[in-house]
Amino acid sequence: MTQSAAIVTGAAGDIGAAIAARLADEHDVVFLADIDATAAAAVASKLGPDNRFVAAGCDVTSEASIAELVAHAAGAGVVRTLVNNAGAARATSLHETTPEIWRADVALNLEAAFLCFRAFEPMLKASKGSVVNIASVNALHVFGHPAYSAAKAGLLHFTRLVAVEYGKFGIRSNAVAPGTVKTQAWEARAAANPNVFEEARRWYPLQRVVDPKDVANAVAFLAGPLAAAITGVCLPVDCGLTAGQAELARTFSQSEHY
Repeated sequence: MTQSAAIVTGAAGDIGAAIAARLADEHDVVFLADIDATAAAAVASKLGPDNRFVAAGCDVTSEASIAELVAHAAGAGVVRTLVNNAGAARATSLHETTPEIWRADVALNLEAAFLCFRAFEPMLKASKGSVVNIASVNALHVFGHPAYSAAKAGLLHFTRLVAVEYGKFGIRSNAVAPGTVKTQAWEARAAANPNVFEEARRWYPLQRVVDPKDVANAVAFLAGPLAAAITGVCLPVDCGLTAGQAELARTFSQSEHY
């Protein structure tokens, strides 16, 4: 019997690792692809046996590197799920964004998803598989990081393009848009400012920030059979941030309006 495989890019990070762990519930093999092969191997070894969690060094901005990942995955089974999770932001304001930063952010946060999808397209057609792109609330509203945000907005449109053009092959394409996620980077901020989470949570209706497992659960749902009729959507996983900000609502409710 042919094994089913899932590909998770950027899998050495907290969100990618959580996604890989969760997808193992529904897949025989999960490939943890990351430009830092050593870090990916460390995460894979923590998650489980190497016949189920396979670390793979991969630069998702390089067609040649992605081709190597495809060949590696082809030897393990048929890819049923592709999660384009790799991403990063390099500048906080438009003024700080150089042309080099703009191109780099677009390459990693948008073009890489296109390259990975096209490379795995034959296998996804064969499996009638699923693509889940990890976008961001930055794709929906202006929260800084302009090049990253513009790329993530483009990623949402790319998600819909795949859904519309490849639905006839049985391929579903969806996106998840996380809000602030409690990763190691935030733990470092908390060490410098013990009130950082208290300050952040007041902007979220659920009064907390997102856990990596929250993102992983959303990915597993969209990739799985319970979402068989869902394609072309963006699911915010943001503790209510994009629904409206509670702090602003309280401020306006206490103001006089004419």
